[in-house]
This record gives sequence, C-alpha cells and structure tokens, in this order.
Amino acid sequence: MAQAKKAPAKKTVAKTAAPVEVAEVKEVAAPAAPTAPEEPTWEYKDRLYELTQRRKPLVFTVPTMHSARKPLLYFDPELGYQREIRYATNQQSCFVDEQKGTATLGRIVFRNGVLQVPKENVVLQKLLSLYHPMTKAGVIEEYKPETIAEYQVDYIEMELEAMNMATSMDIDEAEAIMRAQNGSKVSKMSSKELKRDLLVFARNNPALFIDLANDDNVHLRNLGIKAVEQGIITLSQDQRTFYYADTNRKLMTVPFDEHPYSALSSYFKTDEGMEVLNVIEKRL
Repeated sequence: MAQAKKAPAKKTVAKTAAPVEVAEVKEVAAPAAPTAPEEPTWEYKDRLYELTQRRKPLVFTVPTMHSARKPLLYFDPELGYQREIRYATNQQSCFVDEQKGTATLGRIVFRNGVLQVPKENVVLQKLLSLYHPMTKAGVIEEYKPETIAEYQVDYIEMELEAMNMATSMDIDEAEAIMRAQNGSKVSKMSSKELKRDLLVFARNNPALFIDLANDDNVHLRNLGIKAVEQGIITLSQDQRTFYYADTNRKLMTVPFDEHPYSALSSYFKTDEGMEVLNVIEKRL
C-alpha cells in the first residue's frame, strides 16, 4: 500500500521589528536663583565728626539716652518699628534691644565743633554716622575729604565753564545778562566796564550766570528795555500797556500781576510778536 507523500514544511521567516526612534531629551538648566545684593561692609578707620551750624560752641554735648524731652529713636525699615538708642561704652550695639546686662552710659562731647572717634569705637561711629537723630537732621555730619573734593571739582569746572562763556560772549548778550543783574545803569557803562563786571559776575556766581546765559527771556527782556529807552516803543505810566512810539498805536496789554517786560518777552515769542521783534532789532 503506497504511503501518501508529506507536503514540504514551510519555512517561517522571522519578522524583524521596525526600529523605534527615541527623541533626544535636552536637559534644561534650572534658572539661577537671584543673588541678594551684598550689604556694604563697615570700614574700620578713624573718623572725624563736626557740627554743621555756623556758630560752633566751645563745648557741645550730644544726647546719649532716650527721654521724653530728647527722644532717641531710629525707625528700622527691616523690622518695621522704632528702636530705642542708647550709647553705652560696654556694649556692642547702640540699640537697647540688643544690649545685655548692665549698661555703662557714655558721653558724646564736641569741642570747638569737632569730635575725633578712633576706629576701635565702632559703636559710637555707627551711632553718629547712621542712627542718631541729630545726624538725620543734619546737625552732625562726618567729615569726608573725598566728598568735599568732588564738590570742589564740580564747582571749579562750573566756574571755568562760566568764565569761558563770559569770555566768548558778545557785547549784546553781556548787556542782557548784566541788565538782569544791575538794572538800567548798564546803559551808562562802557564796553570795558561791562566786560569786567560780566567776568566778575561769572566768577562769583557761576550757576546763576549759566542760567541767565541759557535763558532766552533775558535777551528778549533786554531788547524790550532798549526799545523803550531809545523811543521805539513806549510803556504807559501804569505799566499796563505798550504802544508804538511813532503812531501811539497799542502794541499789547500786560496781563494782570505780571512784570511788563516779562510779558513783552513772552509776546515776542508769538507769531505777531516775532514780526515786531524783527522790526525792533533792525531799528536798534
């Protein structure tokens, strides 16, 4: 009996899984925490304190303990309340709430308006520099040569600027500034006298000189005064109205409670006033 032929077995092919793409994860750096500003450190050095009043007594005693008559309190913005102050020579702080044990009160005495505090007495230095009510009121201040030098340099530079402006200034501008300073007597001064007074004024009061030199109204006021002096325009006796001198026609009315020449300089800045100003400058 013939045997049935077996069908050949099918070869199974292993299916390979498709590669899976893995997304790269980038590490994100955590934001840096904000750093608190560093508090200024106290510089250990000898310090000199002085009274700011013009007349300095031979001996001046500063209060060192809180009382109803002379309160010694300092408002602490970090704590949010006022703290009592007391100067004690055996304590490490001038605040009563930080002092421990028995306090030995000290005296603060200015002689001839000054007080020298050595670098070892940090408590007294901080009291006079930072916390004492007289320091806050400007009665006591620390002598700082660098601050004084900075102020002096600024003043000298301002003085040089004023002197240079005065040197290069023409006679009309000089007359306008000196008229604002000296009044109508400028009209009787020679050019040399005017230049001399201008330089002296710039040296003695440089801040005011620079302000006047940069003020347009000063020049316009001078033109108005010169126009009245030379009879181009006239001002009524009550100083309320300006007129044309040749036709007696009203030029402008001065507003109430305003200086007539200040009002005239403001009028020269208007459209109508600029035409009048051009005519006046041609006739001067």
